[in-house]
Amino acid sequence: MTPLPRLMVAPNGARRGKADHPELPVTLPEIVQTARVCAKAGADGLHLHLRDANGAHVLDAGLYREALAELRGAVPDMAVQATTEAAGRYSAPHQRRVALDSGAALVSAALREMTADTPDAVATAFYRDCAERGIAVQHILYAPEDFDLLTRLLPAPLLRAPDLQLIFVLGRYSRDQESDPADLHPFLRALRAHDLAPDWAVCAFGRAETACLMEAHRHGGKLRVGFENSLWHADGRIARDNAERVSAVLAACG
Repeated sequence: MTPLPRLMVAPNGARRGKADHPELPVTLPEIVQTARVCAKAGADGLHLHLRDANGAHVLDAGLYREALAELRGAVPDMAVQATTEAAGRYSAPHQRRVALDSGAALVSAALREMTADTPDAVATAFYRDCAERGIAVQHILYAPEDFDLLTRLLPAPLLRAPDLQLIFVLGRYSRDQESDPADLHPFLRALRAHDLAPDWAVCAFGRAETACLMEAHRHGGKLRVGFENSLWHADGRIARDNAERVSAVLAACG
């Protein structure tokens, strides 16, 4: 399995657009150029969201294959992770098909979304299929309670594997989606309670993104930074672009 990158940039997400920041990449050429400058700034991974002709979030295996080919040529040393985020547009069966057929070696998948209107056995079979195909699934956990879902759905060999990949989302349900470094600690307690030692990362919303990522780094976690989650530096300034956020977080984490 492809391990998680040390620092992954999430440059656009499913919802923000040019009105939120003129340097947020929407088209594939813009995403490729963003990948180039972020790789130069020190990011070794890209969390990939694609948009349709109208700028709306799209999950399409063919578009992913096209984008992955472009990115392999432009940034061959950068790991690329395909999102399966529903964003209110897609069902769990569609998300699972795209994850399996996108050609990506890394995909992210929210446990809550993959089990929507889905029997446990179907979700478990999907995770087994990914493992058999060598697709590394980074399981998205929005709250410590999601560990119960993780342990219910994943077979023991996948749950206890050293290459189990998780991402803890800090601040998703906080006031105004503003994260706090203390949001990490319940996730770490849940890791210990379930006796898990995964390959884990953190992303955080709002103006405390840098502080949250520094806290994760102190505890041995990997990092995801970018305009999908935050536009702001630690001092409250809006970043010039995603590459500037990458540089700032690397500098802050030493």
